Amino acid sequence: MTENEIREAAGAIGVPLDSQQAGALMRFRDLLVEANRRFNLTALNDDASILALHFLDSLTAVRVIRAIQAERGTTLDLIDVGTGGGFPGLPLKIALPELRVTLMDSTAKKVQFCNEVIRALGLHEIRAIQDRAEEAGHRPEHREQYDVVIARAVAPMPTLAEYLLPLARVGGTCIAMKGSDASAEATRAAGAIARLGGALSAVEPVSLPGRDERRALILINKVHPTPQPYPRRGGAPRKSPLK
Repeated sequence: MTENEIREAAGAIGVPLDSQQAGALMRFRDLLVEANRRFNLTALNDDASILALHFLDSLTAVRVIRAIQAERGTTLDLIDVGTGGGFPGLPLKIALPELRVTLMDSTAKKVQFCNEVIRALGLHEIRAIQDRAEEAGHRPEHREQYDVVIARAVAPMPTLAEYLLPLARVGGTCIAMKGSDASAEATRAAGAIARLGGALSAVEPVSLPGRDERRALILINKVHPTPQPYPRRGGAPRKSPLK
């Protein structure tokens, strides 16, 4: 993987990157591969998979976030729920440096890695925190505080809606990065989304250069405050998804 390959691939999905941004992703790649030797951070180790399935997949949300920025005319606060090794939040921060980003994960080693990347790349207005969505959604510093709440491959949509919507401020947007079953998932979650104060906005197909997998972004607008009991604690969103 070279800087030119990164810029060319990102340009193919409509995300222009300069050499500094491509270089930051290269450094991120090196840190990711090195960390994976110490603990199981990701199953994807080869350059082609890291570029397509981590970096480019994360960057498919850039166009939507840019549109939200243009509409609001202000700097956005974004939280990445279940960030793992920093996806999609770190590539989004690199591509959109003006974002204020919070990376959240329940696993200490993953949060530590994300903070290592933040320091190594000299990124500002970004933090990594250890917390669970069902707990953070009740904390005043997080509940309904974010313009964009995003997650990738965290949970089925009814469960994911209960994790994401309590964190979004009214007028904000939740982005669920999903696979080929995205439209059906959105339909199944319609009742949960409405109960949590959201309204389905769109299911937008996205594609990755040279990959056959179908992907989509489920976009949910936060139209009403989330009722106080949600998110339910104790693993209830997974054990008993809302209908």
